[in-house]
Amino acid sequence: MTYNVTNANTATNATTSATSIDDLNPINALNPGDVMPTDAVLSVQNVDKTFTLHLQDSLRLPVLHGLTFDVPRGACVVLGGDSGAGKSTVMKMIYGSYGADSGRILLSHQNTILDLATAQPRQVLSARRDTLGYVSQFLRAVPRVPALDVVAEPLIERGVNREAARERAGELLARLSIPERLWKLPPATFSGGEQQRVNIARGFVIERPLLLLDEPTASLDARNRGVVIELIRESLGRGAGMLAIFHDADVREAVADHTVDVQSFTAVRQEVTA
Repeated sequence: MTYNVTNANTATNATTSATSIDDLNPINALNPGDVMPTDAVLSVQNVDKTFTLHLQDSLRLPVLHGLTFDVPRGACVVLGGDSGAGKSTVMKMIYGSYGADSGRILLSHQNTILDLATAQPRQVLSARRDTLGYVSQFLRAVPRVPALDVVAEPLIERGVNREAARERAGELLARLSIPERLWKLPPATFSGGEQQRVNIARGFVIERPLLLLDEPTASLDARNRGVVIELIRESLGRGAGMLAIFHDADVREAVADHTVDVQSFTAVRQEVTA
């Protein structure tokens, strides 16, 4: 069955030249290599982040300095570092939930290069719809919406026929061991592990060019961790890029192409290592 969605392979061929996303956020370059590697779907360049604690006399808490790495198409880059090093902060800056103090977060998006560090809200929403997916540790869904529709929603929003979207959603739920008798129930009634599997299914239902994975397997058993590994490898094979945080060493070792030591960016730049 064919679904009317933008896939990673389409995106791979879409960045042969760099133009501005629009007049609000120009990237002044004639060649994508001038601002980011041509094989990258994401390029994070010299990004700084400091939090201001307003309830503690505006105490400034530096978190990241000079953060620099690329996510190539068809590769999984894993963020490493101790708890509190700033891994989830990196994810949230890329997704647009946190702002960056300085630097660039360049995303290959719709025949353009979009700087997420300075993008307007509507541009961030456009990137989330078509290019940038995010699977967090927790499912956030509208109450009383059936699990099948929670997973199918991103496809329906892209104009896919509801029946086809629900069929694709059911395929993913079945792969992730959510029994069909639960599909009509809202995920709020599920266990933590079941909710996370619904969350993963929703994240993979569209073949986006870049997917952020923030501890997606933390509450899963060995069998379902294996399914997630399969889904990741399938997406990578289609040319998608992945940026991930993994608590489980077996998952990390199974899918990681490169690692970034986030903790080292609290002081100095650390190159991405294979």
